[in-house]
Amino acid sequence: MLTLTSDAVQVIRTVTADPQLPPKSGIRIQAGIDGSETLKLSVAPAPEDGDEVVDEQGARVYLEPATAKMLEDMTLDATVDPKGDVAFTLTGPPTEV
Repeated sequence: MLTLTSDAVQVIRTVTADPQLPPKSGIRIQAGIDGSETLKLSVAPAPEDGDEVVDEQGARVYLEPATAKMLEDMTLDATVDPKGDVAFTLTGPPTEV
C-alpha cells in the first residue's frame, strides 16, 4: 500500500482544510488519460467507487485500482518551496544490496 511521509501528510491536510470542501476531501491520484505512466493529482471531495483509500492522520489519498497497484510499494512525499508551490514526489522501496 502507498505510504505517506510526514511532510506529505501535513501538505495534504493543509490543502484539504478549506472549509468549503466536504469533510472527506482528499487527494486523488489516477493514471493519465493518454495511456502513459503520467499520473494526475487533484483534490477530490470523496473517493470514487472502487478507489483504494489511504488515510494517515487525517490526510486522505484516493487511488483508482490500477494506480493503487502501480504505487503499492511506494512512498508519497511533498515539499513546499519559498513561493508556496507544492511538489509531490514518489519514491520506490529501498533496493537491497
